Amino acid sequence: MMRSNLLPISQAGFKTIGCALGLFVLSVVFDFDFFSFIFLVLIAILIFIYRNPEREMIVFQNHSVLSPVDGKVLSIENIEDSEYAYKVTVDSTYADVGVLRVPMNSSVKEIAIVKGSKLAHNSTVAAKINENCTLVFEDSSLNRVKVTHLLKQSFADICITSTKSQDLLQTTRYGFMTNGITTIYLPQNFRVNVSVGNDIMGSETLIGYFS
Repeated sequence: MMRSNLLPISQAGFKTIGCALGLFVLSVVFDFDFFSFIFLVLIAILIFIYRNPEREMIVFQNHSVLSPVDGKVLSIENIEDSEYAYKVTVDSTYADVGVLRVPMNSSVKEIAIVKGSKLAHNSTVAAKINENCTLVFEDSSLNRVKVTHLLKQSFADICITSTKSQDLLQTTRYGFMTNGITTIYLPQNFRVNVSVGNDIMGSETLIGYFS
């Protein structure tokens, strides 16, 4: 599974990169120099998009929540919900690492993947019909964090490798998403540690603590 993949390229990209590599080989065999160059550039771009870097294991105190994604914090809002009081919205682009990482030592209580469109985020219906995924993580103290991933315009689907009821360690890889919006829902007993406009990194940026 992806969480044990220590290669510099995410497994989510193996098939796509392999297809591009195959087309490159064919274009070389048939002396299609222009297409050889195009496919070579495409392979380089795909390797960049699907890069799978190791991250420094930063030690935070117990009950910490780390960012599950790379990107920029778009908003931090108070919400009225029976279970969650805050939501932190993060914008990830093709330039960001797309690997998804577990925000805390936890068990996966819920996973829901909804296939759909890949419209631009500024579309009025994107939030309703674009492909999305929701996961709920619960720690040993029954603290819960809900994470939703919503695709923007993207050539690739959201890839989730974890399963319901699976116990996961903080920073474990659980999937891949390129060019999307991630929303992190947090309960009332949480102290947020990021600000709007912050550039954050999956498994390295502290979102905050449970009190």
